[in-house]
Amino acid sequence: MKTSLLLLLASCVLLSYAGEVPADYVGSKKCKICHNKVKVGQQYDIWEKGPHAKSFETLKSEQAINIAKGLGIAEPPEKAAACLSCHVSGWSTASGYKLEVDPLDKKALKVNTDLARVGCESCHGPGSLYKSKKTMIGIANGELKGGDHGLINIVSETCTACHNSDSPTYKPFVFEERVKEIVHPTPTK
Repeated sequence: MKTSLLLLLASCVLLSYAGEVPADYVGSKKCKICHNKVKVGQQYDIWEKGPHAKSFETLKSEQAINIAKGLGIAEPPEKAAACLSCHVSGWSTASGYKLEVDPLDKKALKVNTDLARVGCESCHGPGSLYKSKKTMIGIANGELKGGDHGLINIVSETCTACHNSDSPTYKPFVFEERVKEIVHPTPTK
């Protein structure tokens, strides 16, 4: 009994020094569960009608193919890391997200398909730590800090990680103007 208790105590101490738990990408459809209701602002519907939800598909366009060729990218844009880093959620992250998964792994395939666009987590951060209703209510009520759960506070740099002069289709980016094009606010109480 004493040995079990000591092992449990030692495990707890070691875990406390292990550092933060990394957040994983869960896909925008997990956000849709709560953020598609009129009462909370239908953010999912607004996002789905906007340009970010179609970002991966734009890589298959003739324009994207020509841009990639002009940049010397040999593979199709929808498979090129240089393009995918801004056109899908979670590319090149610790979560190990990749566009190619085992087609027999239905869960991975479902999440993979949902991440193949600039989704909620591209801007708000990987959602595994803040996706629960209890956590989101705590954040909304000010009882919890979103940042402590991986929820990113959107600032200009959030957007300019992709909307910058490295992009071959770059247009001057003024955060205060451009954010109005994709705003999806939560109604005030």
